[in-house]
Amino acid sequence: MSMFADEPVRPAAYERFVRPVPRWFAEAGLGIFVHWGAYSVPAWAEPTGELGAVDPAYWFVHNPYAEWYANTIRIDASPAQLHHQQVHGGAPYDDFLDQWHAEEFDPAGMVELFRRAGASYLVPVTKHHDGIALWDAPGTGTRNTVHRGPRRDLVAAFADATRAAGMRFGVYYSGGLDWHAAPFPPLTTDDFSEHRPNDETYARYAHAHLVDLVERYRPDLLWGDIEYPDAGKPESDFSIADVFDRFYAAAPEGVVNDRRGLTHWDFRTSEYQLGTSVEGTGPWQNTRGIGLSFGYNSVEDASHHLDGPAAVKLLVDVVSRGGTLLLNVGPDAAGRVPELQRRCLEGLADWMAVNADVVNAVTPVDPSLARPSDEPWVRWTRRGDELFAVVDASEPVTLDCDPARVEGDLRVPGGLRVVRLRLR
Repeated sequence: MSMFADEPVRPAAYERFVRPVPRWFAEAGLGIFVHWGAYSVPAWAEPTGELGAVDPAYWFVHNPYAEWYANTIRIDASPAQLHHQQVHGGAPYDDFLDQWHAEEFDPAGMVELFRRAGASYLVPVTKHHDGIALWDAPGTGTRNTVHRGPRRDLVAAFADATRAAGMRFGVYYSGGLDWHAAPFPPLTTDDFSEHRPNDETYARYAHAHLVDLVERYRPDLLWGDIEYPDAGKPESDFSIADVFDRFYAAAPEGVVNDRRGLTHWDFRTSEYQLGTSVEGTGPWQNTRGIGLSFGYNSVEDASHHLDGPAAVKLLVDVVSRGGTLLLNVGPDAAGRVPELQRRCLEGLADWMAVNADVVNAVTPVDPSLARPSDEPWVRWTRRGDELFAVVDASEPVTLDCDPARVEGDLRVPGGLRVVRLRLR
């Protein structure tokens, strides 16, 4: 997909937005993504595999992303379509909006869990590809969570709780797809060029939403997805450039990601195993779910989920290579963090309570000084003259570093542990 292009060229009209990433983002090891929507009611997808590790021709028919339910059930003879017919009688997708009540949603409690897990910022979905807005978005009529389903401004709830916890607040908005406002046949390949809306009508619709998000909630991060309508790319009163002008005026330390085609970005993104070639090319972020899906998938079990130690290793690996991790949580329809996801976050929280300094405000370590390895598993980070080695080994190991320049005990017992060393 074009949003993962290796060497995109920024058009001249967008050069004015280029700036160093702000310190808060450069130093943030972990952020939390939240995918929550009407798709959390059926909460169903095949747990096929990680994005980037499954052939696209198979991926879309057997899509493991529960948040893509509205697309997958429209693919003839797909397992999701069969499931939808058998379990839900082929009901219209919007029935799930009315069945989504969020009756146990505790934004302060949820965000406190994220804060304890070590997150510096939060990015909830405000509109996914199903087109359902989680706030009273202009032009959506009653098809949003204020008028139906939860009957609440969920974006405001997340924003208030996030800022009360001392964290930065961002918003995800699907500008490239909207299966309701700009319907297309179901996507069955990773070539979206003929199956995304590019006209002025939809560009104005997306522009109005983004301006409203910026003006209402003053986010620190704008996270776009699946490209952006082509009609909204040239300079105009409804262009994405106009959105960026408004965004940076309201949030001088704001950042935006790279999934709006050839426009502007502050950092690159990868997702699971897709797009990893951008990692290390300036500021970058890897995102994935705790399981194989972003939206809650009731079919997944422990074999599909990261546990606490696995999440620690993922976070350390990303940060050791100069990135930030955006780890997704998918609440259930009631607004609870499902148990397997909660266990993972609690494991992260236990580790971060002692070792947050290993992944926040650190830099990668030059391999001439200390070298990572996969067997035994070792990753390095650095803050000033301090070096941190995170080790996961079944047997004692000796760290691979320059003993003339590094002082400390280089012999490490087995297990998952942090070794703190210092430059001579």
